[in-house]
Amino acid sequence: MKELPVFIGGTWRQVEVGGAADVYNPSAGEVIARLPMCTAAEVDAAAQAAHAAFASWSRVPAVGRAAILFKYRALLEERFEELARLVTEENGKTFDEAKGDVKRGIEVVEFACGIAQLSKGESLPQVADHIDGLTMREPLGVCAGITPFNFPAMVPLWMFPLAIACGNTFILKPSEKVPLTAMRLAEIFESAGLPPGVFNVVHGGREVVDALCSHPLIASVSFVGSTAVAQHVYTLGTKNGKRVQAAGGAKNALIVMPDADPEPTIRAVMGAAFGCAGQRCMAGSLLMAVGDAAEPLKKRLLAAMDALKVGDTHADAKAEMGPVIDSAAKSRVREYIEKGVASGAELARDGRGQVPKRGFFVGPTLFDRVAPKMSLAQDEIFGPLLSMLRPKTLDEAIAWTNASPYGNGSSLFTGSGQAARQFTRDVQCGMLGVNVGVPAPMAFFAFSGWNRSFFGDLHVQGAEGVMFYTRQKVVLSRWDDQYRRQQGW
Repeated sequence: MKELPVFIGGTWRQVEVGGAADVYNPSAGEVIARLPMCTAAEVDAAAQAAHAAFASWSRVPAVGRAAILFKYRALLEERFEELARLVTEENGKTFDEAKGDVKRGIEVVEFACGIAQLSKGESLPQVADHIDGLTMREPLGVCAGITPFNFPAMVPLWMFPLAIACGNTFILKPSEKVPLTAMRLAEIFESAGLPPGVFNVVHGGREVVDALCSHPLIASVSFVGSTAVAQHVYTLGTKNGKRVQAAGGAKNALIVMPDADPEPTIRAVMGAAFGCAGQRCMAGSLLMAVGDAAEPLKKRLLAAMDALKVGDTHADAKAEMGPVIDSAAKSRVREYIEKGVASGAELARDGRGQVPKRGFFVGPTLFDRVAPKMSLAQDEIFGPLLSMLRPKTLDEAIAWTNASPYGNGSSLFTGSGQAARQFTRDVQCGMLGVNVGVPAPMAFFAFSGWNRSFFGDLHVQGAEGVMFYTRQKVVLSRWDDQYRRQQGW
């Protein structure tokens, strides 16, 4: 079993703290590593190291920073399959899903390689008589990131490459459930030539989160996780004067019209609902079959669910869906199945049976005739449980979607341009798909959650990410000779 270190000031070292946490292979239900549950003292050491490194790193020309990012990207490509296997081992994704996790993270590194272009300011000569105006974007200082278990590679890579490319230094606290991938990402970045102290990794739980949100040397905090914790991070971070972006939970609707193309729609629904065992903030967990779409859709969906192979993704390359992350997640999903039955919803497929005995497995589950006020339709379950509702019209489906307190994503399946236009204009959430099951944007667009799916005003990725990790300076200057002579200069 591995005893995991922290990475502070360019040095990997073991720390003596009061507690430790187990890291599992969720497919086997076995402990594969232990990590230290750090304290505010380790956060302070990392902040001091990052603050010291900022003085020199922030002065490295943008092209010099980009050169290290280019090398980092190349090294990540070389170690692509190694990283994907690590994701599968500690998270339980299938190997194909893990490769997607790593690939989408590398896209952000590619985006960050263009920092010399991305961080350019603006200028306007003769903004007033004999006065020129220009703007500059400058780094904030020490930035921190707190990341979840569901994307061990992609979500950390949403944050630190762009922050560091902008001239900041960074402290990462990965989920204590999946620290191995994040640590490997740090090792590879170090080998790309990143100076000591520019990137640091600490482990832990609530104490470390609170310390990152309140440490006086930390200028910004980026977070992805549940809505409750996102709101806590945003509240505590802003209270302590920090810039905060905090992405929270979701309850995403998949709206299927009667004219939707059947086979592509089923593939998209299956991927959105049961990909990554339903453990992603872009998962489609509400299936709204409009009018006559319901019965044919249900029939095809049940057949696809019955054919889906659930298994040990670490040992079986043919497994098509893996486990949930831990025993608590397994228990939570099973409890929602019991609640759904008690509420009167129709349990069309029960995922509690026909799964491996070892590991943290719940099979794909479908409830039909779910009412909008049921907990199945309201709560973020974060597992392979799909709730089917039967709105009579698109208007009703949109109204039910907009009644959710979340606002992360939604997708419509249709052959009608008119329906698509109404959907994209009227649905109140940040990321929409038309005949796309998981409308997660590429790295050059912002990951744009709304409402209780996001706290802050600048999202991760894209131009908003560059704006979040920099601040603007405006310069007005007068250097004309006539003015100098009038002043006797």
